[in-house]
Amino acid sequence: MDNSNQKKIIGIIPSRYASSRFPGKPLADIAGKSMIQRVYETAASVFDDVWVATDDQRIFDAVEAFGGKAVMTSEEHRSGTDRCSEAVKNVSESTGKSFDVVVNIQGDEPFIKPSQLNKVAALFDEEETQIGTLVQPITKSEDIFNPNIPKVVLAENGDAIYFSRSPIPFARNIEQDKWINHHTFFGHIGLYAYRTEVLHELTGLREGRLEKMESLEQLRWLEHSYRIRTQETNYDSFGIDTPEDLEKVLAEGIEKYL
Repeated sequence: MDNSNQKKIIGIIPSRYASSRFPGKPLADIAGKSMIQRVYETAASVFDDVWVATDDQRIFDAVEAFGGKAVMTSEEHRSGTDRCSEAVKNVSESTGKSFDVVVNIQGDEPFIKPSQLNKVAALFDEEETQIGTLVQPITKSEDIFNPNIPKVVLAENGDAIYFSRSPIPFARNIEQDKWINHHTFFGHIGLYAYRTEVLHELTGLREGRLEKMESLEQLRWLEHSYRIRTQETNYDSFGIDTPEDLEKVLAEGIEKYL
């Protein structure tokens, strides 16, 4: 559990039933436990306060059935960030608790590691941290050029400078298959944490020009001069986006991912 006396942390797991690629994904069975239960149990092993934020009664009921805590949120939210903001407000009102830091945990990553949650939370030991996230060194050359893997470039202090679906930085005068030998490229892992007041501010920001171009929400925050501090992890992040992803996990055996 989180033993810090300096900051009160809440883990929020945004979870929607509707999904164009995988309807009902949070309730999909993975070796005897639902996907959302696996995420919840990992988060609850790290943080004292963990809530699933959903807009669907089926998910709400399933979470309470396995002993978890859930909070209903609006169906109108366009992002997990917005859902987290409402969830924290609702939880604070219903419990009387206040929180310094909110960790936004992806509900479709059932194999997230406790160490990853601890790493992103630890970024807030520094008072100036507004937003925290994780990055991972890219080890396969083809991943540098995969638009489905957002890349990030970092400042010397670990702050994110820019995120892109394009390969960044560009290695001039070097053949593409040799790029990985000349620079450490980082991929972005979509685990976020925020100071609570910053989270609420983010929900009021207009969509940015860079965000529209890249379809990456975090660019909105950079465009509005928020700082995103990063921490490096070497664990592979495997999200389940489609039924085929789940079939792959079950066929290979979940032990490979635990």
